[in-house]
Amino acid sequence: MRDRVHSLGYAAYERLLRWELSGTPSHVAVIQDGNRRYARKEDVETNQGYTEGAETTESLLHWCDELDIEEVTLYAFSTENLDRPEEQRAYIFDLVEEKLRTFADADRVHDAEVCIRAIGETEMLPERVQDAIDYAEARTAQYDRLNLNVALAYGGRAELLGAARAVAEAVEAGEISSGDVDVDTVEDRLYEGPTRDVDLIVRTGGDERTSNFLPWHANGNEAATFFCTPYWPEFRKIDFLRAIRTYQNREESWRTTRARRALTLVRALENAEVEQARRVLGRFRDALPSREREALDEEYEAAD
Repeated sequence: MRDRVHSLGYAAYERLLRWELSGTPSHVAVIQDGNRRYARKEDVETNQGYTEGAETTESLLHWCDELDIEEVTLYAFSTENLDRPEEQRAYIFDLVEEKLRTFADADRVHDAEVCIRAIGETEMLPERVQDAIDYAEARTAQYDRLNLNVALAYGGRAELLGAARAVAEAVEAGEISSGDVDVDTVEDRLYEGPTRDVDLIVRTGGDERTSNFLPWHANGNEAATFFCTPYWPEFRKIDFLRAIRTYQNREESWRTTRARRALTLVRALENAEVEQARRVLGRFRDALPSREREALDEEYEAAD
């Protein structure tokens, strides 16, 4: 009876969260933290934590497809993880190899038109993992409905350093001039994978840091962040919906801030420019809280 009540309560809360959402991010990046701590908590082998975490990853992709999210980047294996015990690394590599091949052949992946890419220093990975990467990328290269980037042997500083070196080499070789270096110049030399900036970073496991993950695409875009305490194998759909609600609230706050700035600018203009300014402000008006919209309308009426 208790399980049934809990299940009904969970379903009701999920429906409430879905009802509250008015939009979703285009690109979600996920730091899947806590597999080992989950295993210790449950008193099971460490490898079991990674196995259950991989099942959560599969669920996440299904949720993203349901919500029409266009891009997902998973922090699967960092360059720092290469320092872990050999037995752990071997199991993780086996699991990554298996999942890449399984995803590449899964009907649900092809039905959802998922394009799989690996980003990072993949040449540092065992050959069998590199072969699995090549297989998954080749099998899904024709799709673009949902882009899945898997960060393997990835480090954000290493990515930026590699791009900086590539730009410097191009300048030295005379391929470009230093004065022509711009955002596109750098982006062209980042890891091939992400097709857009990150809107939302999700981190499980309780730590509140982004761990050198996608600094160009996330920090540069001031992505919303959602930190939560469940370990990755425990992460549920309602946790993901709460993360998206955080992103939505952040976007609404930004729209309100931009509207208030526009309003301040309009009020500072001379009368001759008021009509043009009103047309500009009209694009921002709906982002203001209702009381401010009413005050603005009254102010315009008094000026007419």
